[in-house]
Amino acid sequence: MFADVALARRIEAAEARLSEGVVRLVMARRPQSRSFVEALAGGVAVFGGPGSPFNKVVGAGFDGAPDAEPIERVERAFAERRAPVQAEVATLASPVFHAALTRRGYVLQGFENVLGRPLSGEGPAGAPAGAPSVVGIEVGESTSADLARWMDIVVTGFEHLDATGAGSGVPPPPRDAVEQVMADLAGAPGFRRYLARVDGTPAGGASLRLDESGVAQLTGAATLPSFRRRGVQRALLAARLAVARAAGCDLAVITTQPGTQSQANAQRQGFDLLYTRAILVRESGP
Repeated sequence: MFADVALARRIEAAEARLSEGVVRLVMARRPQSRSFVEALAGGVAVFGGPGSPFNKVVGAGFDGAPDAEPIERVERAFAERRAPVQAEVATLASPVFHAALTRRGYVLQGFENVLGRPLSGEGPAGAPAGAPSVVGIEVGESTSADLARWMDIVVTGFEHLDATGAGSGVPPPPRDAVEQVMADLAGAPGFRRYLARVDGTPAGGASLRLDESGVAQLTGAATLPSFRRRGVQRALLAARLAVARAAGCDLAVITTQPGTQSQANAQRQGFDLLYTRAILVRESGP
């Protein structure tokens, strides 16, 4: 699969809508969090609260350099909240935009990879659409009754990130911040949660967001350590791809750290590396 600028712009726009949707939910639920959403350079700057993974600029940079006033306004907003500005910029965005940020003091701290695969009539590794990929593992949509279990599994997985590869250069947020974000994600429009069970015992959790553009975003998956290497991740992936096809999506995307086992697993399941995002960070001044 080949990614041109148009495809990258489409995926990044979906990523911006994901971030905006979550943060607008936070704004409604917790006004005291000082959360905000601000349009910037064709993308969006969002702040979801202290320590939130949704404190960033995303989807920006496909139309050249930003005007100075909007970006200064965003930088002031982050500085007032004593938070750095983290811009996640696709390598297929305009080089002029990258240059504009580096001139303003943004420092490269790492990368993340965006992988994708078309949603044709076949499942992973040629399996028929909708067919179970792993015998003995049951995957079903998570209900409100098992929300706490789903959250514990995915947050625990986030705490124990893949130790292979280069990493993003940005430390993970604390557990309580991740728990809060997952609770917000669980109630956000377009999100679906899934649990994988081995012999009836919850073993893994995952989520999916269906964007209005036809992009299916695989927004995270985790397996408890005692159930790893038994095909739980493959089962969760197959189930979500089947749901995305049935919903009419034509593209599935997933984000991983470069060179990790997570990336290798995605590529084994038919995902191709489309492009990379540079993570550019500007520390807040006085």
